[in-house]
This record gives sequence, structure tokens and C-alpha cells, in this order.
Amino acid sequence: GGQIHQDEEEEEEEEEKLKEKKEEKLEEEKDEEEEEKKDEEEEELEEGEEEKVEKEEEEDTRGDL
Repeated sequence: GGQIHQDEEEEEEEEEKLKEKKEEKLEEEKDEEEEEKKDEEEEELEEGEEEKVEKEEEEDTRGDL
């Protein structure tokens, strides 16, 4: 009965590998979502900064008049 036991072990190893692959994929997807969120937040911050700068420039030109 040694052969049957070996087959079972190999099946378990395959299942483990599949599980790990699935988990890795989930991790990657989570990382990608977080990256996208970060990018969006950074873009919003940059837009906010640009608006600030524009307002400051407007005030500067008013000061010159």
C-alpha cells in the first residue's frame, strides 16, 4: 500500500500549491486596489495644491495693481 500513500501526499501538495497561488493572486489584487487608491488620493492632493497655487498667484497679481 505504499504507492497509494504517495499519491495522496502528491495530491495534498498540489492542493497546497493551488491554495498558495489563489492567496497570492488575492494579495496581488489587494495590492493593486491599494495602489489605485493611493494614486487617486495623490492626484486629489496634487489638484488641491494646484488650486492653492492658482489662488495665491491671483492674489499676487491683485497686489501688483
